[in-house]
Amino acid sequence: MSTDNRAAVIEDFLQEIRVINQSGVDRAALSRIVALLENLAGRRDLFNFQHFPAPVPGQGSTAFRYRLNDDGDTPTLYLNSLLPGKSTLPHNHETWAIISAVEGEEINYVYTRHDEGREPGFTTLHLEREVIVQPGTSISFLGDDLHGIKVEGEQATLHFHLYGLPLESLDRRYGVDEQGRILNYNASQMVPSIKAY
Repeated sequence: MSTDNRAAVIEDFLQEIRVINQSGVDRAALSRIVALLENLAGRRDLFNFQHFPAPVPGQGSTAFRYRLNDDGDTPTLYLNSLLPGKSTLPHNHETWAIISAVEGEEINYVYTRHDEGREPGFTTLHLEREVIVQPGTSISFLGDDLHGIKVEGEQATLHFHLYGLPLESLDRRYGVDEQGRILNYNASQMVPSIKAY
């Protein structure tokens, strides 16, 4: 399958997402988008490790994020590959977000935030639930929802991450470290995407 065909499939998918996005995205709309993204994740002829390689263990990076479109401030699609052992701080997204798996499993830890009794710049998180994102099981978030991830086992992941806005444009994303300190997530945690468009 050619790169042109992949680009056309991505554009057709994103056109459907833009229509939903124009009306505003709530939890019901997220469910509709999840179904569309899971269909796209089934296209292993277009989205696989041959075309989107995983990081090589022991050679530096433990995560690659391929950016699949650039349409300004509009829904943006990424394909992430994480090595086993990779984890993130709990964080929000500032915009709606969905993760759907092409290959591999990722544990998502979903949290609620409680600021009561904490000094400014700190919070307490309580684990609400765990979701294993794998082919056929996705997870979705609104902008203020909090999650962290961990990849276990021996297989790298290849997962779609779809956001209402490009990650690179967001300046109010925050993460929470082990002491409860609130950090600017993009500034402290995010590495540049690999452009794949």
